[in-house]
Amino acid sequence: MTAEAPDVDSVARVATRVRDNINAVIEGKDDVVTTAVTVLLAEGHLLIEDIPGVGKTMLSKALARSIDSTVRRIQFTPDLLPSDITGVSVFNQNTREFEFRPGGIFANIVVGDEINRASPKTQSALLECMEERQVSIDGKTWQLEIPFMVIATQNPIEMEGTYALPEAQRDRFMARVSMGYPVQAAEIAMLASHSAHNPLDDLKPVAQATDIREAIATINAIHTSDPVLRYAIALTHATRNTAELTLGASPRASLHLVRAAKAYAAVHGRAYVLPDDVTAMARPVLTHRLMPSVEAAMSSRSTGAILETIMTSVPVPSQ
Repeated sequence: MTAEAPDVDSVARVATRVRDNINAVIEGKDDVVTTAVTVLLAEGHLLIEDIPGVGKTMLSKALARSIDSTVRRIQFTPDLLPSDITGVSVFNQNTREFEFRPGGIFANIVVGDEINRASPKTQSALLECMEERQVSIDGKTWQLEIPFMVIATQNPIEMEGTYALPEAQRDRFMARVSMGYPVQAAEIAMLASHSAHNPLDDLKPVAQATDIREAIATINAIHTSDPVLRYAIALTHATRNTAELTLGASPRASLHLVRAAKAYAAVHGRAYVLPDDVTAMARPVLTHRLMPSVEAAMSSRSTGAILETIMTSVPVPSQ
């Protein structure tokens, strides 16, 4: 008896509804929106990095409001404490017992605004939450409900008052995207639609948390052939064997790349992964995890440019 084919059509319909909803408030950024929805369905976390004022927070809020689920927003500041994120045990005078008060991380979708304005200690409070989807405090563990996604925005580290994200923190984000400046036509449309009122006020949920859970289960069943798996591994291994990088992609990066490729395939209505799916997700999934060598940095070689060179050198399988 053959296994039943995954219902990727339902995944594609959910993804289309969410993308169209976000595109109603984000002008001219289809690729960025598609990546954000793909990361959601791949059970990943998204890092949105760019200069102030290009719509990072707007994108994160639009994605959060498109899903009918619990949403919490955390504004990262230098005085933010780890307990503000994870929660704290408080002594109740009436019951004479300690009670746990959940922090901002206890939601289906957590929007972390300007994450790199908090200290590295506070940023590290997210490590267990993002990787294991649980919070451990005072010897007790609380599970986080699925779906669980952290959408964090950050300014470039050259901006005043920012801290660089630790390598372990960056590695837990499945993908990083940059908004970039809008094209002129999109900016004109934005001025026309945003000047009278905030378009986020009109945004309604177009998917339920159960829809996302079902989509995640479907994506997990998508077929990935051995040649495609070997291609993904070849890309990550190539980042570890180049003199231009002092830090290559981790095994977690390989796992995230395959998961993202499976979600990307499902979003486009396919129950199998193509090499093109891996190629499409390699840039957002791998670039932020890499660290250039001193020589590459002195030559102004960005990690994105180094990855492009690596991708052209790795043969793409024919199937």
